[in-house]
Amino acid sequence: MLVRVLMLRKISPQMKRLDASILPRLSELLFELRSMASGQPGYISGETLRNVTDPDEYLVISTWKSLEAWQKWFADKKRAELEGMVDAVLGSSTVYKVFSYEL
Repeated sequence: MLVRVLMLRKISPQMKRLDASILPRLSELLFELRSMASGQPGYISGETLRNVTDPDEYLVISTWKSLEAWQKWFADKKRAELEGMVDAVLGSSTVYKVFSYEL
């Protein structure tokens, strides 16, 4: 069963005030996560979108061949460490939603 994972990330106002260089660091971490994911069994594609009306909000969409493939990647220790670094830069936690195709 093919799944799409939506990850919503938002830079907190506090973090933006504290660190003006947040965007380059965030981009670097997200690129590293995407690079790692692309080598995982079952990974199909991914994209990162920035909200046009709220530029502090990002939506990452990844497509996986199966829920099991996504769950294995989600449980990966290195992925979790990088995600923790992303959340620390954002000052907020990433929200995950997993969807399957239904007819």
